[in-house]
Amino acid sequence: MTDMIRPAREADLPAITAIYGDAVATSTVSFETEAPTLAEMTRRFALLRGDGFPYLVAERDGAIAGYAYAGPYHQRAAYRSTVEDSIYVARAFRGRGVGRSLLAALIAASEHLDCRAMIAIIAQSGSQASVVLHASLGFTPVGTLVGVGYKHGRWLDVTLMQRPLGAARDAPPTRI
Repeated sequence: MTDMIRPAREADLPAITAIYGDAVATSTVSFETEAPTLAEMTRRFALLRGDGFPYLVAERDGAIAGYAYAGPYHQRAAYRSTVEDSIYVARAFRGRGVGRSLLAALIAASEHLDCRAMIAIIAQSGSQASVVLHASLGFTPVGTLVGVGYKHGRWLDVTLMQRPLGAARDAPPTRI
């Protein structure tokens, strides 16, 4: 099956909210402990899109199978060309290539923003598939933060991975 990857629309937010809410409630892929409301997800969506960051959905068989977005890695100005990726796939579509389609499209969209690096922050507990996915698309491990999150009754490590984008560090960014 082929996924249709497209920019997310406000009409997609109920499905996006449900996918994320399931991830928050049942896994450690997000360090949030309370699932955000539709109103909060709408606010976050508007903020990212308003700042020009890519926010994508994967459609399969007429359903939103997953979503991904890039956002600021940190708020300080010197980080302006570095983005952090976020990818969430609906339970029914996991392990079927949706995450790969989304991440590949997100990388391409972020390069069009003149971004030079993408960072993946992966909760190591139960997220080996995410590490493998990111590695398959050119990310390399750059470190592990040990025991920095506590969720579902256990301490969680975080794996940091990084991928160069576009011209990487060969030239200064055009957005100064």
